[in-house]
Amino acid sequence: MERRISMKREGFTLIELMIVVAIIAIIAAIAIPSLLTAKISGHEAAIIASLRTVSSTQEQYRARYGTYGGLTELSAQSFIDPVIGSGNKSGYTIAITFGVNTWTATAVPNVPGQTGVRGFMVDHSGVLRFTLDGSAPNTASPAID
Repeated sequence: MERRISMKREGFTLIELMIVVAIIAIIAAIAIPSLLTAKISGHEAAIIASLRTVSSTQEQYRARYGTYGGLTELSAQSFIDPVIGSGNKSGYTIAITFGVNTWTATAVPNVPGQTGVRGFMVDHSGVLRFTLDGSAPNTASPAID
């Protein structure tokens, strides 16, 4: 009795696997930068909204207490969210300088180019300004419409 050994091969060849890996790498190379850009845009939108909140609540705080407040004061009196009050939100560091008649809030990315690209500022005038390099803007910086 003779035995026949079947030489039927099952599975994928090395070249087939390499083609699949190459296709996945190409798709990832296209998709990852888009995802990072979307993440940065989301962080910037969140910071713009937070600075607008700070702007409106500063006037409410001043009406009640006679002076403007910093992040600690605004947060302690529940004028702003404690996350904003912590000074760190959405990959940005937020700071407020204030006096009796003026205040300025700035937000700069913790890691420029990764957590955000633009720096933002709003002051007692209510005009939101930005820089394209992630540095803190000033009153000469362009305004956001």
